[in-house]
Amino acid sequence: MYKVFFNERIVFLTHDFLRSFQENQGLFYKFRDKSELKELLLVFLALKKISQLFICHNDADELFMEFRSCFRYVEAAGGLVRNSQGEVLFINRFDKWDLPKGKVEKNETARETALREVEEECGISGLEIVSELQPTYHTYFEKALPHLKKTRWFEMAYAGNQKPKPQTEEFITNIIWAREKDLTIIQKNTYPSIIDLLLEASVIT
Repeated sequence: MYKVFFNERIVFLTHDFLRSFQENQGLFYKFRDKSELKELLLVFLALKKISQLFICHNDADELFMEFRSCFRYVEAAGGLVRNSQGEVLFINRFDKWDLPKGKVEKNETARETALREVEEECGISGLEIVSELQPTYHTYFEKALPHLKKTRWFEMAYAGNQKPKPQTEEFITNIIWAREKDLTIIQKNTYPSIIDLLLEASVIT
């Protein structure tokens, strides 16, 4: 199953129509063809009160490729960084708490992108990748064109003592090492996809 965030709302791409229908509330659709899918997505965008859309097909991977073709597809990578005190690195951009990330450049692996973006956006080096987390998907509009971004996330460890420095040209205004007491405030002002990531990494419960 694929989970795609449309701002505060979600599109699920799944092979299991019956289970989805029995266990959830929202709009349900059995995939038939791409043109109908495009119309459905326009309807979902307009129906703001519907928080979840379930699109079903017997092959979720094939369905994702059809779904992806409705957008300009972008690949990115980023890092969830912990220091030796167990604090987690957060950036503030556009008045939202987020994790450092950026687009994958030509001839660059996702791991290389994630390390580079954390170094550039936060001004620290000497990071070590510990593990890969689940990717996140979200949509947005740029120059009136719909985009679908896949972000691959890597859990990282940092043992240095450099003071983080915001990359202001990327509109980052603040960086903090968040302690447990800070997480409640961060949860109230971050993105749903970041909440999912923090849950997976056991940063929050």
